[in-house]
Amino acid sequence: MLKKTLAALALGTALLSAGQAMAADYTIDKEQQHAFINFKISHLGYSFIYGTFKDWSGTFSFDAAKPEDSKISIDLKTASVFTNHAERDKHISSKDFLDVATYPDAKFVSTKVVTTGKNADGKVTADVTGDLTFHGVTKPVVVKTVFLGEGKDPWGGYRAGFEGTTSIKRSDFGKMMDLGPQSDTLDLDISFEGVKAK
Repeated sequence: MLKKTLAALALGTALLSAGQAMAADYTIDKEQQHAFINFKISHLGYSFIYGTFKDWSGTFSFDAAKPEDSKISIDLKTASVFTNHAERDKHISSKDFLDVATYPDAKFVSTKVVTTGKNADGKVTADVTGDLTFHGVTKPVVVKTVFLGEGKDPWGGYRAGFEGTTSIKRSDFGKMMDLGPQSDTLDLDISFEGVKAK
């Protein structure tokens, strides 16, 4: 009886450990430029300014069978803002907006993942909730996310890819230069591949 009990416990522990080990760790492939954080914001209500952040990194854990257990962490250098106009980038980096000297880093850390179904292409969708620290303020945001796929790459690695969108209000993240209500919303478009840890 004791042997059967010990065997059952050992089997249960093994199965539990196997289940916990299924989520794999990935590093976002920013080095090979397979990752982007782009943004769009209204310019006085007359047009839109588009830009990107060139310097950022991140990691995530993911198991397609249990996407709700996924986690992601992203670190971004605010001084890497780029809108294809040097003087504008300098102004955005100043105290009027990002104040990169005081707030050189922005960070997103997920706190919850909830699957929401599939999109028109049959891709799994999810709401990824997390804490965004930006301009000295931390607030929860929800990123609408699509799991694009996973598989082996030609270089012997294994990859998983995602895209996501979210919008934030500049006025929620500390005092910045007021450009009117039409320029308060910042739309973010995120796309990346992660390389599985070996």
